[in-house]
Amino acid sequence: MAAVETVRGPLDAMKLGKTLIHEHFYFGYPGFQGDMTLGTSDFEMKKRQGVEVARLMQAQGVETVVDPTPNECGRDVKLLKAVSEETGLNIICATGYYYEGEGATPYFKFRQQLGSAEEEIYELFMEEITNGIEGTGVKPGIIKLASSKDEITEYERMFFRAAVRAQKETGIVLLTHTQEGTMGPEQASFLVEQGADPSKVVIGHMCGTTDITQHLKTLNEGVYIAMDRFGLQGMVGTPSDEARMTVLMGLLGQGFDNKVFLSHDTVNVWWGRDPVIPEALQPMIQHWTPDHIFRRILPELKERGVPEKKISQMLEKNAGILFS
Repeated sequence: MAAVETVRGPLDAMKLGKTLIHEHFYFGYPGFQGDMTLGTSDFEMKKRQGVEVARLMQAQGVETVVDPTPNECGRDVKLLKAVSEETGLNIICATGYYYEGEGATPYFKFRQQLGSAEEEIYELFMEEITNGIEGTGVKPGIIKLASSKDEITEYERMFFRAAVRAQKETGIVLLTHTQEGTMGPEQASFLVEQGADPSKVVIGHMCGTTDITQHLKTLNEGVYIAMDRFGLQGMVGTPSDEARMTVLMGLLGQGFDNKVFLSHDTVNVWWGRDPVIPEALQPMIQHWTPDHIFRRILPELKERGVPEKKISQMLEKNAGILFS
């Protein structure tokens, strides 16, 4: 049995069922910790909110969710475990860090100057993978990596290299963030050059670009890609769902259903104060919910002639193979 770590412990990878590869139950941009006087941290309230989100997904038949929240962006495995225990939803959490522009960079930049950062990042990954996160015993099922728009900075490369080292020793899955859909081919090629197993790599947010040649170059490295921001559209770096579906149809037409994941990248509960969305932006995120694919995208794909077999491949079979 090939097992994947969930927040409730190991699970047979072939029993993951219908899976969303990229959703955030709880997320906060670094700095939220300084706004907690007005941003509540009440555990029971946050748990109830998380349970509501889990039930929404389960109503669509979802059995497993990968929550790739980076370490510095409010990852809380105690909350994730509580939600999973109450609902039965399988949740796979991450170890890893966000890209340089929006991550909590001063800590490791300081250590980078001392010459110790990359080794310490590797040690952190191995400790969490082997023994668990922050004394909880909960182990991550993926390493989260991220790069900037149009570049992978040297700061970010430290995490990529350390992650490949950890994957070589443990076989853990690597899942990435591409900023506005850029650097997908470069991420894949750098990871493979470092010795990563491409069958254990998911390049995320590839639906940020509508240039299908970028998807094909990335797939040519043997990795998976995620079209994982459905519902978030109209803002910078977020094409319309219609444009995303055009690319997806092109990929499916070339037989890549066995290399594509679907998801939304929703943030369901914010750390710090809830953001107030300006009225002009509200239409752009009105469908940014973790059931949007099932309610609106899949019916449209079926109307366009996509067979159930290909949909099942993307939403169910690929996850079992990835984590096996």
